[in-house]
This record gives sequence, structure tokens and C-alpha cells, in this order.
Amino acid sequence: MRHLTLILLLTHSTLALAQEPITPKDAPIVVYQLQDDYDSIKSNLDIAITGRGMLITNTLHISDMFNRTAADTGLANAIYEKAESFEFCNIKLSHQMSSAHPANLSICPLTVGIYTLQSHPGSVFLTYRSPHMLGKADEAEKALITLYEGIIREAME
Repeated sequence: MRHLTLILLLTHSTLALAQEPITPKDAPIVVYQLQDDYDSIKSNLDIAITGRGMLITNTLHISDMFNRTAADTGLANAIYEKAESFEFCNIKLSHQMSSAHPANLSICPLTVGIYTLQSHPGSVFLTYRSPHMLGKADEAEKALITLYEGIIREAME
């Protein structure tokens, strides 16, 4: 029985690692799509961020905002079933980015989004902005992508 459990865990991990973005490689936003439960993935996302020693400083409740303001704005929330963005910071990475060019502070806070669409029931989407920084920031960009990818992949496990 333990062998079967191990095989299932390895298979699940392999499938999660094999997941690729649904956006083109040079897209300004990187999007992953998976079939899972929103609340489970949201919990995994929280753990993936805070488990790296970072504090989620703000959670933007995007779908709630659309629903709350729909009557006043005349805009219906026909986009999201659920949608949130998590803001957080990695001080060493922020310093590295700012050292490359002071204007790179506009990349902060770091943000990962999670959402479900009314048009795609059962699908959960995870997303982040692809970093493009000023100055000699190649290493900072690579480090930020590595951080985002690690968070996303852990959330999908």
C-alpha cells in the first residue's frame, strides 16, 4: 500500500511539474490553467508564499469588488466567478531590482492572481506579470521568474 501511495504522489508531482503556461512565452502575463478546487489552490498559494518567509500584505478581492460596484457602474461581473490577487514582497529581490535601476520599484509589490471564470467551470487560473526591468537587471528578472514559478508550481501540487 505504501508503494502505491508513493507512486500516486510521484505521479501527481510529475503532472504538476509538467504543467506549462497557457500563454505564449513572450506574453506580458503568464497564465496557468488547471482543473481543481479554487479554495484548495488558494490555500496552497497562501502557503507557497508565506512558506518562503514572505508576508501577504494585501489581498485584492477582485470579483467581490466587481459584484459590489456592478449596480453603481452599470458593469456586470460576467467575467469572474471568483478572483483575487495576493500582494507580497521579497526584500532581497526588491533590493536587487532597485539596485539595477531605482525605477524598478514599480514592480513591487509582487502579485500573483487566482481566478475562476464563469465560462470555464472547474478551471482555476494562476497568473503573474512577466517582469521587464530597467538597467542591468537580467539576474533580478531571472530570480523573480524563479520565485513566481516556484510559488505557482507549489500551489498547483
